[in-house]
Formats: sequence, C-alpha cells, structure tokens
Amino acid sequence: MRLYRSFFILFSVVFAFTSCGTDHENDINNGGGKTSEVNENRNVLAIGRPAEVTRLEFPKLKGGTSEVIVHSTSAYGMTYALEWDHAKRSQRWSCYEITSANNKKGWNRKQWNNTKWGSDPFQVDPKIPANEQSPVRGEFSGSHYPGYPNSYFDRGHICASEDRIYAKEANEQTFYMSNMQPQVHVFNAGIWQKMEACIQNNANRGEVVYVCKGGTIDKDSQILTHTKSGFIVPRYFFMAVLMKDEKGYHAFGFWVEHLYENHSSDRLSQYVVNIDELERLTGIDFFCNLPDELEHKVEHESAQEVRSYFRSWGIN
Repeated sequence: MRLYRSFFILFSVVFAFTSCGTDHENDINNGGGKTSEVNENRNVLAIGRPAEVTRLEFPKLKGGTSEVIVHSTSAYGMTYALEWDHAKRSQRWSCYEITSANNKKGWNRKQWNNTKWGSDPFQVDPKIPANEQSPVRGEFSGSHYPGYPNSYFDRGHICASEDRIYAKEANEQTFYMSNMQPQVHVFNAGIWQKMEACIQNNANRGEVVYVCKGGTIDKDSQILTHTKSGFIVPRYFFMAVLMKDEKGYHAFGFWVEHLYENHSSDRLSQYVVNIDELERLTGIDFFCNLPDELEHKVEHESAQEVRSYFRSWGIN
C-alpha cells in the first residue's frame, strides 16, 4: 500500500507539472508554422529562482554570485526583472515585455513633483542589500568620465521610466538604484534616449515586444572606469529586442559605446547588430527560452535582413 501511495503521489506531481502551460508557451505555439519544441539551453526552475525566469524576455542566467530580482505589481504582474551580481555590486541587465495591456499611460513622470518625493523617486532597491548599491545621491554625479574632470554621470535607467508609465507603482520601481548604470549625461540624454524612444514608439507594431538591456560589466576591456566609490561604469551598452507579430518572431540588437560625445543625430542603423553578434559581444545568451530551432533562426538573421524587417522602426 505504501508503495502504491508513493507512486500515485509521484505521478500526480509529474502530471501537474507537465500540464501547466504558460502564456509564453502559447505565444510560441501560435507564432505561425511548425517549430520543434526542443530546448536544450532554456532557464530551468530551481530553488531560489523566481518562476518568471522561463519567460521569453529572459536571457540565460549567469549563476554564481548573481541573483535574479523581480519587481511587480498586483494589478499588472512583473514590471521588470534584473540580474544582480553581488560580487560586482552591479546589475548585468534588466528585462521586461511590452504588450497592449501595459503599453499605455496611467502615470506621468512629472507627476512625481506633486508627491512626497518632490521629484524623481530615486531610492535603493529593497530586495538587495543597501551596501551593495550606489548611494542615491552624490555617487554618480560626483564621478567623472575619464579625461573630463568637469563631466559627471547620470543615474541612467536600464528599464526606462517611460516604458513603465501604466501605473504609479510600476514607474516608481524603475527608479530603484539596481536599475541604474552610470551614464555620462550627453550619452544618457542623447543616443541612449534615442534608442529607448525607438522601442517606445514602435512597440505597438507587434503583439508582444520582449526587451533585455544592460551595460557591460564582465570583461575588464569592456569596463570604462569606476565611480569614486568603486562602482562599475560600463564601456558599452546594449539592447536586445524580440518582437512577435502575425509573421512570427524577429529580433535585433543595439550595441553602442559609452562616449562623452553627442551622437543623438546618428542614424540608428549604424548601431544595429543581429542577436548572434550581440551575444558574441556581450557573452550573454539572449532569448534562451525560445525553442532551439526558433532561437537559432531568430538570432542568425543577418543585420541586413533585420534592418529590412524593422524598416518601419526607422533602423534601416
């Protein structure tokens, strides 16, 4: 009897686990055409990992001293997630999705002026030890770009504030210091903002747009400098964008050097790379939760094919 009962419980658990599909699995199945569902390099659930790591916007997790932090609201679910490296005291990336449900305006950044904050609500992330995060004030602005002592760094959003204006609570979460990287002002308010606007202005062209953004923190050659208290300043920044529409899945990347120069008038096409190249540059495996066959197809579209497909986005 004990043996029978143990077998029954084990069967029930396995059946329940394998029966639980997700909206993202349905997205893949409805993407058009037949695609093998084999996935050898997807993120797997494990103790200490949030369930969200299987979503399509997530890259392959680094592991080691890194941890995935998820911020969410009760009304809308996940606002964004980030990978925090406790040893490096830095975030590696932030990821999130843009859908018709959250691509709307329910809050304006200027409205923070009329709250207790009096302005933008920059604050430490309550889910990460405060001593691992940059001080809210004075750290970035008190540090300068190499060779330019009169310059300073902004608290540069990775998940953009403007990408999360559907609710006050969600917008506030984008101001956590864990979602910031030091960015010299002319870069933050210039080419980086132009890339952000490209995604914001065109996200409604797809059913879902999956975004993963960050700065380079892992290779010494890709670190520009450190702030006065030793926080990493990335030499390069990137965006990986996956769109699902009626034709299936397509993706592109932005790769841009963190320069103390105004490049806001540059054509975005000169910063476009395919995902395969972006992975080579960053060492990050993007969109790993796609079935392997589909992931390979999406990532290996040439830069020319990518520019052509996303022509309406203005990146050609």
